[in-house]
Amino acid sequence: MAGAVVGLALAAGFAGRADAKTVVVLPRPGQVGIGMQGQFGTLLDGAKLGSEFAAGPGLTVRLRYRMRYERAIGFSFESQTFDARNPQPPDSLFAPERLTFITSGVEFYKLYGTRTRTTRMLSLGLGLAQVSERLRDGETFYPNDGLYLSAGAGVERFFWNSWAWDLSARYMTVFQNGETNHDLQASLGLIFYASY
Repeated sequence: MAGAVVGLALAAGFAGRADAKTVVVLPRPGQVGIGMQGQFGTLLDGAKLGSEFAAGPGLTVRLRYRMRYERAIGFSFESQTFDARNPQPPDSLFAPERLTFITSGVEFYKLYGTRTRTTRMLSLGLGLAQVSERLRDGETFYPNDGLYLSAGAGVERFFWNSWAWDLSARYMTVFQNGETNHDLQASLGLIFYASY
């Protein structure tokens, strides 16, 4: 009898410890999430920028404010680089080498499954795109800034406390110098919701 009681107590202790390792605290309306993602994007061939530059990595920081009725609003700050589509010979010093987008904007989210570990979302965004182009000789010039519109989908998968994996894909249209450039992005990172 005593052995059974000790066995049950040990089992309860181990079960409690296992649960403690996977405690998830889902965010509530009014909480702010702070996230960082690595991303990879590609410009579609077509407009001037897309015909000269192809694909490359980027980094993004997102702030996401949870609202009522499964909605959220956020701010996004990104830096993304694109390598030249057709590399030039080494002696072509004035050939384009790299393009950089620095974007900052606002995003609106529709959320699904906010009471589960996996929150799904659709997003729409708009903001400012600053463009810089570096030549092979190291010179950098800055064409006119542009505006962008974006649409995307993603998931937050909570794994511990208020920490979640943040996976998303976006389509972004950049209007710059009278042309429309198209960018496809895939991003993966972490987001943390501050409690209050």
